[in-house]
Amino acid sequence: MSTLHVDVVSAEEAIFSGEAKFVALPGESGELGILPRHTPLITRIKPGAVRITRADNGEEEFVFVAGGILEVQPGTVTVLADTAIRGKDLDEAKATAAKQQAEEAMKLAKSDIDFAKAQSEFAAMAAQIAALRKFRKG
Repeated sequence: MSTLHVDVVSAEEAIFSGEAKFVALPGESGELGILPRHTPLITRIKPGAVRITRADNGEEEFVFVAGGILEVQPGTVTVLADTAIRGKDLDEAKATAAKQQAEEAMKLAKSDIDFAKAQSEFAAMAAQIAALRKFRKG
């Protein structure tokens, strides 16, 4: 059986490192699915869920990323995330509160830069909540 090595890391810590059969994540131009021996690729990723089908037990690992860079080599996938949170560690109440704070900050923004920052935070929290709900359903 063919597998690929997957590393998901953020500035704070290594979130996942192991062998996988399949990886799916939100690429800049849409959802990407990565299988072993995939064509080499470097792209930005959007906030959302990284889903990793483990090679050892077939279970799916779930990690929320708030954007970052994806590098794919034939036997390796590396996700360099701005922020990464294990699915089991996500807190919907905290994400909802942060989303509401970002929404309020967008209303009170005094400059385009302040608005853009708040809008980016709002989008990341909305993606986190959507990913969390999808993870809990599955």
